[in-house]
Amino acid sequence: MLVRNKKVFYQGLTLAIGFIAVLYYMFTPSFNGMNAFHASDDLFNSISKGSTYYIPQVMDGIKKFDGQNFETTIFEDQPKYIPYATTLLEKNGFTVAKAGQGIAVSGDIGKLMTSVTKDSDVMFHNKGQVLEDKYGMDARQALFVWWHTMKEVKASLDQQKVFPPATFIGKNVINRAIEVGYNYYGIEGQKASERWGIILFSLVFYVVYTMWWGYAIFFMFEGIGLEMTSSRKKEA
Repeated sequence: MLVRNKKVFYQGLTLAIGFIAVLYYMFTPSFNGMNAFHASDDLFNSISKGSTYYIPQVMDGIKKFDGQNFETTIFEDQPKYIPYATTLLEKNGFTVAKAGQGIAVSGDIGKLMTSVTKDSDVMFHNKGQVLEDKYGMDARQALFVWWHTMKEVKASLDQQKVFPPATFIGKNVINRAIEVGYNYYGIEGQKASERWGIILFSLVFYVVYTMWWGYAIFFMFEGIGLEMTSSRKKEA
């Protein structure tokens, strides 16, 4: 018979069945209408949101670029974004003109950064309707187009060797404002101190649940006679 130690084998089998039963339950929408994995993602995303709010620092950093003019041609290789980018730019007081396959934009680079960062702040605070009313497009779409627009502006400034604003746009306006506002849109921020109980439970459960499966496999293998042995040869 394959099973050599029934008691140990059935201990492992019982653990495995319990593990699978819990796993099945975690895939059901029993956690505020979500499964356990989505609920866990929401929990940790909401906690992390409070520690990623860099937008006030970005706004302070923009001040040193106020009054600096820029001129660039963007979206020569991506004309599909031109109508949307034109709307965003014109609504914020920039003049847009056709230039070859793209559009030419000029003005105050500080003002442009400020406009983008303010829209990112609106999204971070889950006020997407403000952008929808302002631009007549979905809020996520507006910020997505801003992301592409600022990527284009940064690339153009790099080519012109205007590195200070280009670097600031890449490291701060794009990474710390646009992407943060977009990624955390719709998530309600929470402090870790307010949810310490569920956080502790989640971490302990993760460790216990991992060990649970490990012991299930260990007992079942031991029950069928499989053992771990050293492969080192004895010294002569």
